[in-house]
Formats: sequence, C-alpha cells, structure tokens
Amino acid sequence: MREQPYEPEGAIAGTGMGGGMDLAASEATTLERRPSAGPGGPRPEGPRGAPERARARSLWSDAWHDLRRNPVFIGSGLVILFLVVISLWPSLIASGNPLDCHLSKAQEGSAPGHPFGYDGQGCDVYTRTVYGARTSVTVGVCATLGVAVLGSVLGGLAGFFGGGWDSVLSRVTDVFFAIPVVLGGLVLLSVVTSNTVWPVIGFMVLLGWPQISRIARGSVITVKQNDYVQAARALGASHSRILLRHIAPNAVAPVIVVATIALGTYIALEATLSYLGVGLKPPSVSWGIDISAASPYIRNAPHALLWPSGALAVTVLAFIMLGDALRDALDPRLR
Repeated sequence: MREQPYEPEGAIAGTGMGGGMDLAASEATTLERRPSAGPGGPRPEGPRGAPERARARSLWSDAWHDLRRNPVFIGSGLVILFLVVISLWPSLIASGNPLDCHLSKAQEGSAPGHPFGYDGQGCDVYTRTVYGARTSVTVGVCATLGVAVLGSVLGGLAGFFGGGWDSVLSRVTDVFFAIPVVLGGLVLLSVVTSNTVWPVIGFMVLLGWPQISRIARGSVITVKQNDYVQAARALGASHSRILLRHIAPNAVAPVIVVATIALGTYIALEATLSYLGVGLKPPSVSWGIDISAASPYIRNAPHALLWPSGALAVTVLAFIMLGDALRDALDPRLR
C-alpha cells in the first residue's frame, strides 16, 4: 500500500478526540486546498501556470487578442474605415459635384473651398478624389468576395476529394496563371461597351480565382490529415459535415490573409486598366481616369496628378498592411 502523507490535523485528531474529529479535520484540509471560486480568488491554472480562460482561447480569440495590440492593424483599420465611410457617404466631406467642371478654372491651384485645385478640365480635384474612393472600394470588395468564394469552393473540393478532380483543377489553374493580367484586361475589356464596374469585376474574378484556389487546396490538404478529422470520418460523419464543421473553420485563415492583400491589388489593377482606357471610362469617376487625364499636364498642374495618385497609394498600402497584420495574428508559427 502507498504510504499516506503526514497531516498535522490527522495527528492531532488521533490523540483521543474520536472519529468525528478526524472527519472534520479532513474536510477542513480539503476546503483549504480548494481553489477559490469567488471573484477575488485565484483562477485554476494550467500545467504551465496559465489561467484556464487563456488556455481555452481559440485561434480566432488569440488572433483578436493580438490584433488589438498591433499598431499596424489599428492604423490600417482606421484608414480603411475612413475609406468605407466616404465611399458610402461622400457628401459628408465633399459637398460639390464631381462632374461639375468649368474650363475657365482649368489647372488652377488651391482656392477657398477647393483645397486640391482644379484639373485640366476645370473639375474640382478634391471632390473627384473623394468620390473616386467609392469606385475603388466597390471594385476591390466585390472582386475579392467573388474570387474568395469561387477559389475557396473549387480549391477546397479539389483538396478534399483529390483524384481526377484535383488533377484537372491543377492543370486549369496553370493555364490561367500563364495569362498576363494586364494583357488579358486589354484584350477582354477592349470589346466591352458597358461603362459600369461589373465587367471589370468579372474580369478580376475570372483571372484571380486560381491564386485563392491554390491556397485553399493546400490548406484543406493540411487540415484533413489532423486527428479530429480522421475521428469524425471514423464516426461516420458525412463529407459535407466534415467539410463545413471541421475543415472549413480551420482552413479559412490563409484564404482570409491572401484575399485581404489581394483586395489592395485589385484596387490598383482597376486604376491601371482605367488609366489604359479599357477599364472605367468617363463620365465615371475613378482615380485611374483622373491620373490618366492629369498625366499630360504634370508640368503645369502637378497637383491634379499627385492627389489621386496619393489616395490610390494610401489605399493599396492600407489593405496590404492589414493583410500582413492578419497573417502575423493567424499564423501560429509566427507567435
């Protein structure tokens, strides 16, 4: 039999006080060693001294805990929030009409109520810069959602089932990767007569989904080999349940990171296509259109070029920095 530890209460109780005193002393010792459950008492600790609540945090809870303390995430998030607000309600900070132009004021500098001056057509550069954010954010968000959904579904199914479906998808993505994006835009969008953002968004989804598909495929292949997935399969769970309940929540983090960074890339791509004349066309308001129109007058009116170019650069940089912050928070290997 294992030797019992020495307890002072038990020794005192055994000196003639009876069995009732032995039981009372034992209960008192148990209560003394039990962790306090009150608000001020110590919490149960894990094997390394970490509080139980900290050990129970999920990947997303840990990521949010890190993001709240990351100045890069806070700074880029505030910039993106500002861009979204002025995209939805540009009249909050710009009361003019971006299509109201006066040739008599062409290429003039800043004036009261017009801090950015006028472009070559006499349009208010400040108003057009503010309204241009709506087009860029709309194109970036819609293209990213389309690419993420299409690429995740195709890549996730290929990674989960494998076989012939995986081989066919891999060869198809190789073909799309071989198409230069700008050259493809020049060819495909040059025959489009619509002056809306939807042809541009459709082109970006068409050529952008293979990247997300590769990321989703690799992430699903990695996750489906984990023990909890094998256990669910052994218990008879269906393919749809395994994909939606066990694999998708644990494989979506890399897709979110890549899609966030790609959002800034799509905004820059829309400006590039509009600059080349195959994206949006006047009278649409776009930073790419304004940059293209101001390029011939860069010597006489550099302000008409610098302000939309600066807004485009800040926007793209904000989304790239947000993606980097998400990558650092969602990748356990970087902790």
